[in-house]
Amino acid sequence: MPKYLFLLSVFFVVVLAPNSFAQYPGWTNYTSRKDVTTIADDGNELWIGTYGVSTYYYAYAGLVKMNKTTGEMTFYNTSNSGLPSNNITALVIEGNNKWIGTEYGGVAKFDGTTWTVYDTSNSDLPDNRILALTIEGTTGDKWIGTEGGGLTKFDGTNWTVYDTSNSGLPDNYILSLAIQGSNIWVGTWWSGLVKFDGTTWTVFNTSNSGLPVNYVHSLAAEGSNIWIGSYAGLTKFDGTNWTVYDTSNSDLPHNYIETLATEGSNIWVGTGYSGLAKFDGTIWTVYNTSNSGLPHNDVSAIGIEGSNVWVGTSDYIYGGLVKFDGTNWTVFYSLPSDDIRSFAIEGNNKWIGTNAGLAKFDGTGWTVYDASNSGLPDNCVRALAIEGSDKWIGTYDGLAKFDGTNWIVYDTSNSGLPDNWLNAVAIEGNNKWIGTRDKGLVKFDGTNWTVYDTSNSGLPHNNVTAVTIEGSNVWVGTGYAGVAKFDGSIWTVYNTSNSGLPVNYIDNLTLEGTNIWVGTLSGGLAKFDGTTWTVYNTSNSGLPSNWIWSLVIEGNNKWIGTAWAGLAKFDGSIWTVYNTSNSGLPYNNVQALAIEGSNVWIGTDSAGIAVYNNIGVEEQSNLDFGFGNAELKISRNPFIKSTVISYSVGNSRDCSLNIYDLTGRCVKTLVPDSPIGGNESKLAGTYTTTLNANELKTGIYFVKLSAGEYSTTKKLVLIK
Repeated sequence: MPKYLFLLSVFFVVVLAPNSFAQYPGWTNYTSRKDVTTIADDGNELWIGTYGVSTYYYAYAGLVKMNKTTGEMTFYNTSNSGLPSNNITALVIEGNNKWIGTEYGGVAKFDGTTWTVYDTSNSDLPDNRILALTIEGTTGDKWIGTEGGGLTKFDGTNWTVYDTSNSGLPDNYILSLAIQGSNIWVGTWWSGLVKFDGTTWTVFNTSNSGLPVNYVHSLAAEGSNIWIGSYAGLTKFDGTNWTVYDTSNSDLPHNYIETLATEGSNIWVGTGYSGLAKFDGTIWTVYNTSNSGLPHNDVSAIGIEGSNVWVGTSDYIYGGLVKFDGTNWTVFYSLPSDDIRSFAIEGNNKWIGTNAGLAKFDGTGWTVYDASNSGLPDNCVRALAIEGSDKWIGTYDGLAKFDGTNWIVYDTSNSGLPDNWLNAVAIEGNNKWIGTRDKGLVKFDGTNWTVYDTSNSGLPHNNVTAVTIEGSNVWVGTGYAGVAKFDGSIWTVYNTSNSGLPVNYIDNLTLEGTNIWVGTLSGGLAKFDGTTWTVYNTSNSGLPSNWIWSLVIEGNNKWIGTAWAGLAKFDGSIWTVYNTSNSGLPYNNVQALAIEGSNVWIGTDSAGIAVYNNIGVEEQSNLDFGFGNAELKISRNPFIKSTVISYSVGNSRDCSLNIYDLTGRCVKTLVPDSPIGGNESKLAGTYTTTLNANELKTGIYFVKLSAGEYSTTKKLVLIK
């Protein structure tokens, strides 16, 4: 996608038969939101639109609400809210409503509770790809620029579409909009600048004006002046004269202009490659990464709040949000990356290892440690362990100990550590047990280093992927040779040839009393009670994937992070699966897990963190499609008048089918067809029932099928 993401002082509202949504209850998401596209000020809160630069990074984008005093952030995306697309292209505030333009999902309105979506299916919006929004103050008309559908005006009742076929608009690709009195100024992709006074269209292009190029990326109105940003510099048009500022005739640092904002007589200019510039009509002041606190030179959004300038930059690793008060630069951190490798819980603090550094989250604010601002030896944090006030951190370039103030780094050059690439760290009393990539297992007692490898011990392979402690026993998972137990003297090895272990590639180990749970890559989940091995896989259980990337125990529940299939909970009898289609999980690759009270912290490999409070409405699928115990399908969802619900059971079972609201209250029983509820015996097969809209109010519901010990729940949206 070209760099046509921008910020304007814009407002937008629509009141047509919309799609209304509310977020999944119990789910909270945190992302790095590095690519900032739009900024809107809302008193003590700042709303920030972000963008995913590719399909892979799309998952971590979305909308962010930030408390400007505390820095606390709330993240909204397609997984945990009614946001129709994670790529945010325009953002405005009107009273309590936030209006959001998206790349492919049309326009969303969020009032703080309910999401209302307007798109081509439910309104006269000509295109779901929104590039610009603004409001005409005197009339309240909303103007919407689209990518290919032209320009739309909405007066609160009627939609009017202007395009090349029915008006003087020369181009249907609208990149930018600005209001100046009764005039609407329109920046196009191919055909220059357009002024529309409600009757007459006036087109300015390179052939009839001083406009340097016909690509108008950004616009800002300042008194009688229109400021125009393009890839050929900054242009001012006062109604008569055209003045072009570029790198050849001014101190503008780069000719590619991404965004513009006005502050009194100052024009703030965000460039694509050379930072931020302020121009007061005479003097240019340039801020970049080398002379200021700007985190990246690609400036994609600017917001003015009194004397504060809020600046959004665009880069997956180094971008983000910064505030400049004229003297000081304040960078607002969240996650350093959306690739989450490890968790550790320390009281109220959550320590999070990523592929771009270490983060501490205290419930409100974030502190980020990386190789450039701390003693962290490498930004890829693969393993974390807490010992008192000390944090032990396994990286791809050695082991670090951090006591909250001081860093001590151990590596192959200054200690007995045989390998700097570390996969696992576990604490046993004063001993630190460390798994390395290809140099075996290491014990460090604070003074002495002891290395166990295939040449001097019973360790079956030098690639140690997981370590956990059971009393005096150290359990070790290897990359290619199964599991080993070491009691300090004797090594006992379990592999596919001498035990019930399904494969020899072990990714994680977790203890539950005397049971050791083993997560494998391609072989599913195994439990070993000291005598018997029990294997759970996709063919004999509700496990959704045989690739187990993470595993944690919470009471009787086993929480299992998989590759490509989301998160599973197993209580010993029932499997519950959470994925992107039925929960607030933002991505189905789950590679880190931690428990904090009733909260499950879930780290994905490209969409940041989800936190699930597992007390409340059970909205996920409890499915075992491997042998067809329970299946639920909804024919129309969302629905307006009625929808058909189909359900299947694999064997004869007592069944119930109920509708719940967001509070968990049962509002309708479909099976059995009886006012007293209960269950109804069903033979194996598929059944259908019709749900009529006149029985319910507009909103979000959950349809729950229970079939014996199996259950499945699906989200249902009713629109009236």
